Amino acid sequence: MPAPRRTPARTTQPGRLYNYYLSGSVQDDADRIAGEEVEKVTPTVRTMARTNRAFMHRATHYLAEHTGIRQFLDIGSGIPTEPNLHQIAQAVAPTAKIVYVDNDPVVLTHSRDLLTGISHGPVTIMEGDITQPDTILNAPVLHETLDLEEPVALSLISVLHFISDRHYPLEAVSTLLEALAPGSYLTISHSTADFDPQGTSAAVKVYRASGMDPQPRTRAEIVRFFDGLELVAPGIVTPHRWRNPRGDTTGITDADVGFYAACGRKPMR
Repeated sequence: MPAPRRTPARTTQPGRLYNYYLSGSVQDDADRIAGEEVEKVTPTVRTMARTNRAFMHRATHYLAEHTGIRQFLDIGSGIPTEPNLHQIAQAVAPTAKIVYVDNDPVVLTHSRDLLTGISHGPVTIMEGDITQPDTILNAPVLHETLDLEEPVALSLISVLHFISDRHYPLEAVSTLLEALAPGSYLTISHSTADFDPQGTSAAVKVYRASGMDPQPRTRAEIVRFFDGLELVAPGIVTPHRWRNPRGDTTGITDADVGFYAACGRKPMR
């Protein structure tokens, strides 16, 4: 009797799933299948994606408007979904410099197409992996665009929970921050099981079946990424509660969002 045929394992990438949750158009069948499975166990996943995106917009606008930051390094940038980080920053400061970093070929292709013909400050995208921070920091394209002797805003939105401890995310973030000038900022949003342990656990199983290795973290674990930094008020909160002037949180609970978000400043010497 012949052996039964095995269905090949499907794999996807966080950036393409994020695009799916935001109702973008850049996914393949594997991404849609994984996204639908996540939605079954976490029905508010699209709310999570939207609130994270809105947090990125507010944090970027805050940094460009109120801190004088004119350089942005966005690692794990994902599929472009307008408005993008550079559009938010350059709406405030047209000469702001932005470097996007991602390791997904699909993201790199779509981002390069989008960035063609930008007329404001320099914006570029490079291939890189946060688990190998030295390769990012030593890349010529990074230094062609950003001056690391001046403050930089490092953005890690919905990235670190896809880096398990066995890949040393704390050390990676520390290495990146050490290379940045005093007065630089770190912006993070990060998945947590603090509000909905059962739903988060079910979603983790779907992600792992799709070839990813997620690790949601507690608030106490996320605080460690900001060791030595000065947290911007209101500190570490759910994304929809971070400096939200419109207060558009009606009907959205912390469990619906399932993330923490924060922004911290590297002290001046």
